[in-house]
Amino acid sequence: MEYCNPVLKGFYPDPSVCCVDGVYYVVCSSFQYFPGVPLFESRDLVNWRQIGHVLTRPSQIALEAVPSSGGVFAATIRFYDGRYYMTTTNNTTGQNFYVWTEDIYGAWSDPIVVEQDGIDPSFFFEDGKTYFMSTGRDDFGVSGIIQSQIDLGTGKKLTPSRCVWKGTGGRFVEGPHLYKIGKYYYLLASEGGTEYGHMLTLCRGVSPWGPFENCPHNPILTNRDKAPYPIQGIGHGELIQGPDGQWYVPSLGFRQIDTWMPYHHLGREVFLTPAKLTPEEWFVCGDGTTGERYRMDIPGTQQEKRIWTIENTDWNVDWCFLRHPQRENYRLTPDRAILQGTELTLNDAKNPTMVAIRQRDLQGSVTCRVQAEDGEAGVTVYMCEQSHYDLGIRRAETGYEAFLRLRIGDIDHIQATLPLPADQAKLEIRFTALGYDFFVEQAGEWRSLSKAQSRFLSTEVMTGFTGVVIGLYATGNNRAEFTDFCLTYCDKEEM
Repeated sequence: MEYCNPVLKGFYPDPSVCCVDGVYYVVCSSFQYFPGVPLFESRDLVNWRQIGHVLTRPSQIALEAVPSSGGVFAATIRFYDGRYYMTTTNNTTGQNFYVWTEDIYGAWSDPIVVEQDGIDPSFFFEDGKTYFMSTGRDDFGVSGIIQSQIDLGTGKKLTPSRCVWKGTGGRFVEGPHLYKIGKYYYLLASEGGTEYGHMLTLCRGVSPWGPFENCPHNPILTNRDKAPYPIQGIGHGELIQGPDGQWYVPSLGFRQIDTWMPYHHLGREVFLTPAKLTPEEWFVCGDGTTGERYRMDIPGTQQEKRIWTIENTDWNVDWCFLRHPQRENYRLTPDRAILQGTELTLNDAKNPTMVAIRQRDLQGSVTCRVQAEDGEAGVTVYMCEQSHYDLGIRRAETGYEAFLRLRIGDIDHIQATLPLPADQAKLEIRFTALGYDFFVEQAGEWRSLSKAQSRFLSTEVMTGFTGVVIGLYATGNNRAEFTDFCLTYCDKEEM
């Protein structure tokens, strides 16, 4: 049975996976969005169901002044001695911390700050000892993958931080994870930067402190310099055994908008690659040469499809907010969203009134009915405060109008308007890999306002680490109501 990559679509980067009693759990980065650290479960590593978030209280994560692509960086999830642990970095405050729970479906603890700095933290547990690993500079001024032993109750270091591996020579060695498999301790990390040079590299030793020898097959997984591969940026992964006993590597990667157009706007997604242990006790991924592709094999899997509506989604699970939302501005019910706009707009790097869901595929459409007497309200295709396309309604001099605004860097332009007979309208955005088409319903027919290219929402143009979300928003002194939301995707057409 074939499965199609990515196995977790949309802006869910930096996957970390653990397995408890046959159930797999994955956490991902969330940056400036709240709740923080999305949490999914699966029984086959292919079909993932979101069960919540780890950081659900403002007291757990400071996001008030976080810029786009700041905040929550790569997380690691582990299970030890009856508890689940999640550790991550708030890159804006510069702190590594962890939280824990005994109920994966319940609330997590308040954060415990670790004395060791750096980014991309990870745990390794053995013989009652807790090893804490991150990417940074050790206590002796040496940069690379650094490690200390910590007190799990307090986060305080029991040993100095020491650099245990500098990688294979690629830039930005990061995302370390340590495993004990057989007689060896394997250290898996990423190098090359989380862009087109991204790669997974491996080393091993007979102690968690090393010394570590490099795998002769490095990089064990990469899509760098491979064309015409629309999947790029493969890296930052984990080693995990699947339900069939075979090894797999969940990793991040991204899909270009076209085979020959190096832009991506959906963010970094979760891909899955089979791996195997060689007779020499090294890991290789895939067939060792081809890197990551769309179609791979796991016996007995079949991927699920879904249409996203207000009625079949959970506001607390499937949706997210910019930074810490002003809760009094949201009334979210099982069939509608009522939003109160403020003076903040989507151009502000704060917490404007917006609730959003991630765009998960390259082709599809979203429709929504919007009503707003004052101010403005609508549907936005949002990358960051400097890059978003807004299809909305507002009060004009002679009544109401629909409009399309394009914000691209320093350009903030009303692309088109259309008079409306009332303070409500049904809006639709149709999208392909290359761009978005914007429509308003009038007299039972869809009227086109304009088009906009997806590449101006891409990481390559706007930089950053996030991906496009589709948001319901309101601005100004305005109470807006949203109903009949429906987000659908076309069957994937591989490039």
